[in-house]
Amino acid sequence: MTNFTIRNANIGDIAQIHAIYSQSVIEDTASWEYDPPSLQEMQRRYEALRAENFPYLVAIIGDEVLGYAYASHYRPRIGYRFCVENSIYIAKQHQGIGVGKELLKSLIKECEIRGFTEIIAVIGDSANLASINLHKSCGFSHVGLLPKVGFKFDQWLDSVLMQCSIAKENK
Repeated sequence: MTNFTIRNANIGDIAQIHAIYSQSVIEDTASWEYDPPSLQEMQRRYEALRAENFPYLVAIIGDEVLGYAYASHYRPRIGYRFCVENSIYIAKQHQGIGVGKELLKSLIKECEIRGFTEIIAVIGDSANLASINLHKSCGFSHVGLLPKVGFKFDQWLDSVLMQCSIAKENK
């Protein structure tokens, strides 16, 4: 694999992020949205996360975004403020070559720097072995399965919950 760089996403990356996410929404069960959001909605989501100091990263070669990852609220209530949910999407042509792992490792570091103590991966479907194995390789443990809670592509889908403790006192 050609060397790629991980950096903070910026507003100029949103069009490529939108394309990656849209393809996933249309073809995969990683997201349970049925219709891709508009480019303006993706920009709004990005700006909302950045306004709250959540990490939002991209993997790039030159000007091409290979994939992206970000953290967001796990739940909105104040008691969950140290716990985040991670999201990670890789362009189809760049899957399976280490982009996801480097993004996730970088995201974990950024979450720790910001004082978060727990990261939850909410994985769309138990058949998504690539995501399950990626998270496991980065220190996430399987903590739950919610069978048949989602419906997409005329099938019931499970939600797999994995967790990574990053608090220094928990290590």
